[in-house]
Amino acid sequence: GSSGNNNAESGTYVRRAHHAGSWYSSNTKQLNTTLGRYLSDAEEDLSNNPPVPGGNGMPRGIISPHAGYDYSGPSAAFSYLALTEFLTAKVSAHHHPAGTQQDITVVVLHPSHHVYLSGAAVSGATVIRTPLCVDDNLRQSLVKTGKFSTMEQHVDEAEHSGEMQYPYIAKVINDVLGGGDCSTSFHVKVLPIMIGATSTSQEQKFGRILAPFLAQPHVFTVVSSDFCHWGKRFSYYPHLSSNPDDGSPFNQIADYIEWLDRKGMTKIEMQNPGAFATYLKEHSNTICGRHPIAVWLESVAANKQSGFERVNVAFVKYDQSSRVSTVDESSVSYASAVA
Repeated sequence: GSSGNNNAESGTYVRRAHHAGSWYSSNTKQLNTTLGRYLSDAEEDLSNNPPVPGGNGMPRGIISPHAGYDYSGPSAAFSYLALTEFLTAKVSAHHHPAGTQQDITVVVLHPSHHVYLSGAAVSGATVIRTPLCVDDNLRQSLVKTGKFSTMEQHVDEAEHSGEMQYPYIAKVINDVLGGGDCSTSFHVKVLPIMIGATSTSQEQKFGRILAPFLAQPHVFTVVSSDFCHWGKRFSYYPHLSSNPDDGSPFNQIADYIEWLDRKGMTKIEMQNPGAFATYLKEHSNTICGRHPIAVWLESVAANKQSGFERVNVAFVKYDQSSRVSTVDESSVSYASAVA
């Protein structure tokens, strides 16, 4: 990493939208309309069925799925309403005479699907095509800890789990702030961080390093994860005919999958990294963002312990790509949470 000269930009490439045209529309206008529709549908749904209030105050982060928008876009919208709320509050504070001039940073914690990474790596991009500006100061602060590597361009671009968050982040920024480039007076930057195949002790280490950064009031965290990947094509197809908790029958395999996912979601809402780790050991649920979730939970726990920040975590939406009824079918689950 670069040291000494904090003015020198440490990013080395512009990250291209590698999955546009396949995972989501490459037509900007069409994409904007689709995401707008998902957000307004979610808003309407939540106003009719408000989630159980978890706590008052400003949203601080979300867990959001990362499949193609046709599949998980509607579920992701439920979490992105929290980013809209966060930015709207920050903008009104900014326009207040005593308001701060501090930029907002959205940290995106995402898994690695294609390369083996044992630790964590920050994006090496200067700009992410949507376009979003990258927070170089935060990147340099993390690189200086000596614990984070820097992604190469081809690794960054091939990874869809970060990319599927960027159009939503850009959409919310545009809706709240209007367009703008990296030189406008008040703007939002991002910093993607890839979390690899980390051990629980590494997750604790990274969580504690990130904790003071994520607790800063101008930082918002997006954790990118789908939930259960069920079916033979995922080499994961456990099923039970009845609920182990109360003996009630599962009508379909899909009901078992939901039970399995919700057990994990409850552990996440408890904000107990140890309980989530035990759940994963016990059930081996194929939650692809389990490592970023665990790192984030360690940060949340560390901030709570130090009295730095307390949050409430609540899942606001759960869905499956399809309702599985036979072992020859498959599905991916999507769960959106707000902290």
